[in-house]
Amino acid sequence: MFIELIATVFAGLACAGIAMFLNTITGKRLPKWILPVAAGLGMLGMTISNEYTWFDRTAETLPEGITIAMTVDEQSWGRPWTQLWPYTKRFVAVDTATAQTNENLPDQRLADLYFFGRWSPVNLAAMLFDCTGGRSALLIDGATFATDGTVTDADWQQMPAGDPILKLVCET
Repeated sequence: MFIELIATVFAGLACAGIAMFLNTITGKRLPKWILPVAAGLGMLGMTISNEYTWFDRTAETLPEGITIAMTVDEQSWGRPWTQLWPYTKRFVAVDTATAQTNENLPDQRLADLYFFGRWSPVNLAAMLFDCTGGRSALLIDGATFATDGTVTDADWQQMPAGDPILKLVCET
């Protein structure tokens, strides 16, 4: 975030410098307000660019075996251009390389999910999926495994048909 702030400030300075150069070569005929407007437009442009390129930059750094399962695009009236071109603000990635199965329960999969957000820290959650039943259980406090591999005290939630996370986990 700090690097993006520095880049935004430098974009403003660069645009103001271009405006100063244009003002000089036109014999100082440009209005005085052109410098702050150019700086503001440069900073706004850099901010917009960072918003739209965040997902691609983050996705490129994911290690092998981590697959993006779902993205969440955002539109905001405070950013009117997003009404035409929404940008990806959040996404969920599944660690398919370390997903586990139990031979006693072949229709269940255990996988780690990573939740990424534009201005949020990455969150990790272990989740159990029932591929046949189309449901999932977040493995947090209270869920324990029996000796045969079944999970006790799991809070199973029905997932919508065609859920991209369930589909990805159950196909791998």
